[in-house]
Amino acid sequence: MQSLRTMFKSLSHDDLRDWAGSTIYERGKGYLARVSQLARTEDGTLFAWVSGSDDYATSIRHEGKGEFDYDCTCPYDYGGPCKHAVAVVLAAAERLSRHEEIPLLDPEGDLYLEVLADADEEDEEWEEGGLDDDLAGVDLPPNQPVGSSPQLEAALQGKSRNELQALLLELALDFPDVARRIRENDQLDRGQTDKIVRSLRREIRRLTSEEAWYNPWKEEGNLPDYSHVEQQLRALLDRGHADPVFELGEELWKEGIEQIEEAHDEGETAMEIAACLELVLQALPRTRLSMPEQLLWLIDHQLEDEYGLLGEPDALLNDPCYSKAHWQAVARTLEGRLRQMRIPKSGRFAETDRRKQLITWLQEAYQRSGEPQKVIPLLEKEADRCRSYAPLVKTLLEIGERDRARQWCIQGFNRSCDEAPGIAADLQARLRQLAEEEGKFDLAAAYRAEDFFDRPSKKSFVDLRQAAEKALLWDAIRQGTLAYLQTGQRPLPGTRGKRGWPLPKVEAGRPESDGKKRLQSFPKQELLIEIALLEGRHDHAVSLYQDLATSRRLGWRTGIDEELAKAVSDSHPDLALQIWKAISDRLIGEVKPKAYQKAASYLRQMHKLYEQTDRLAEWQALLMGLRLEHKAKWRLMEVLDGLEKNRKLIE
Repeated sequence: MQSLRTMFKSLSHDDLRDWAGSTIYERGKGYLARVSQLARTEDGTLFAWVSGSDDYATSIRHEGKGEFDYDCTCPYDYGGPCKHAVAVVLAAAERLSRHEEIPLLDPEGDLYLEVLADADEEDEEWEEGGLDDDLAGVDLPPNQPVGSSPQLEAALQGKSRNELQALLLELALDFPDVARRIRENDQLDRGQTDKIVRSLRREIRRLTSEEAWYNPWKEEGNLPDYSHVEQQLRALLDRGHADPVFELGEELWKEGIEQIEEAHDEGETAMEIAACLELVLQALPRTRLSMPEQLLWLIDHQLEDEYGLLGEPDALLNDPCYSKAHWQAVARTLEGRLRQMRIPKSGRFAETDRRKQLITWLQEAYQRSGEPQKVIPLLEKEADRCRSYAPLVKTLLEIGERDRARQWCIQGFNRSCDEAPGIAADLQARLRQLAEEEGKFDLAAAYRAEDFFDRPSKKSFVDLRQAAEKALLWDAIRQGTLAYLQTGQRPLPGTRGKRGWPLPKVEAGRPESDGKKRLQSFPKQELLIEIALLEGRHDHAVSLYQDLATSRRLGWRTGIDEELAKAVSDSHPDLALQIWKAISDRLIGEVKPKAYQKAASYLRQMHKLYEQTDRLAEWQALLMGLRLEHKAKWRLMEVLDGLEKNRKLIE
């Protein structure tokens, strides 16, 4: 128990609120009374039931520095902890504060078994004998599942044929699914596949006509059950009936896609249909279709597959049953389709997407048919039409044609920089990569500078600094970069003097615009502050910030305020307190409970800083002033009460 108490000793309500967020923290407080069967493991992991719309098994462990490892069987999935995890921590802290013992988790109890079952669903390591992290330190009970196959076999041993028949008949009368399985197996044994196919076709039509939806919060909905279709497709395939499986798969494909498009079930129906279509893919090589027809069927359906229903086709494509001759026939067909396809008037995605996909498959066919020499001419012919420069450059680099790849990067950049800046940026990045690989670090840094001038940010500044340091040119580049943020005037490559710049001119770059609208956005004061903080120049950052505050109505609208306050709280505590106070005042002025909670997070930071600087009297005066000014806001008074209470979880 000492280890658990030690882990909680330094933990405060503020730490828990910062970890979970104010909203979840407050909700967790409301669930404190719903925590039951609180238990622990030897390593300090807490387990408990928390009742809500259902009973949820929750586990949580304090990792130190206000961080937790947690798990819960509730449906909450928003990238953070749930209220049940917060409630378990608060319940444990309450019990420890009363010096009451938290018992060890019972490995035979329902709570343990629920956590174990949940871990079994999420982590396949259980099947391999591994342990879930949440159960580290827990002794596992013997693995003796009730109803396992050995137990069933033992129960049936010794029964006569007549007894087994009687048992099956009784089960068939009680359970329609058993009766159906017996009938279907008999039909397969007799070769009556037409009856099964007709029945499955009706079932597919019925299932695909159902509305598919699911609400995880209420745990209700309607999810079509394709398990019987999958089972019967497998049975047909196992007995060599590939063509019926393929025909049924075609119907499922057409009707199923329409159902998926209208479904609201987090992809559940798509996964069920995909499991059935996996069997259709297995059947494809065994059908009456010719080998080229099989490959074209796969290509056509891959082109239509917006939901990933067919998965990765590599296993089928790599099947040795498809020869080079088969792929040559496929290539000729795809060539014909490409010739018949309308050439796009622009390189826009809507016009080029289908053509790009077809080109990709034709490229695949050339490679597999033993005609790789046709790939480059194809890609060069289509590059300008579809702005598909990236696959061409990649292929040229793979065969060692670096100069040719560089020229296509430059040509592609020049033809796409205005209408397709994303494509141009990717080509420019490829040119920078080539420069780095060839040891031209000054040219690589020049490309980083282009990125910075086009999209000045802290990240692009850091990237430029790293590249310039590699070229041993950072001091000169830094001066020009900061001057640019002040004036908006880019340094001139290869010149000296005031606007001198030691980096060469890039092979592909956008011309500098001197438009008045662009220059009006300079100086970039907020970014200059960020860079000053990044470089540890806190006094300069504060000076820049004060200039910014006086040059316009700051209004505490930007993230730079919070970033500056946090960074200079030690060196300039008064400014940090001023910023946090202004933000909290603005939030309180919204007169909303959620805004009060947000304001409290800034007030708590002020409290810590007042405490660190031995100025608690000022903190008390601040709270008193807030109470007098906003005495009519009773919800705010509750928040202020919480700020004045003991902040430690346990004493």
